Amino acid sequence: MNKTKEQFVRMGKRGAAPAAALLVLSSAAGMLAAQSSLGEAKMENQTITVQAKFYCNIKALTPAERARHKELGDKLLKARNETIETEKGYEFQYSPEKVSVAEVAEWVVAESKCCPFFDFHIDLEREGKLVCLRLTGSEGVKQFIRTEFGVK
Repeated sequence: MNKTKEQFVRMGKRGAAPAAALLVLSSAAGMLAAQSSLGEAKMENQTITVQAKFYCNIKALTPAERARHKELGDKLLKARNETIETEKGYEFQYSPEKVSVAEVAEWVVAESKCCPFFDFHIDLEREGKLVCLRLTGSEGVKQFIRTEFGVK
């Protein structure tokens, strides 16, 4: 349990919600494991498997890479012109005067290391006047995106 708490503390603001959920789940999983019913044990395994789909590997980036990734992430969050819900995720739209395709691509490369469950799509549209970043993934990823990227 202490290791889980340490990981929660190290994740910081960006990963606090998923980490809190994992902390709660690990506590609940421990309580379920202590019970002897086979049905409850099966439920525990299902819960852990479902939650394990979406995780942030905090060791995937060096401290310098993580600092740059946070800087780019903050810029992308602030510069977002529009957020469009898609069937499998969300699309974030930017003005190329505020965010370049290169910056979006740099953010995607780092994000794919720590959050490999995302599918990333970068588009340059309207004759270069619109930069789009679409995040998609397996079932449940939309809720993760809403939480992590402040989508309302």
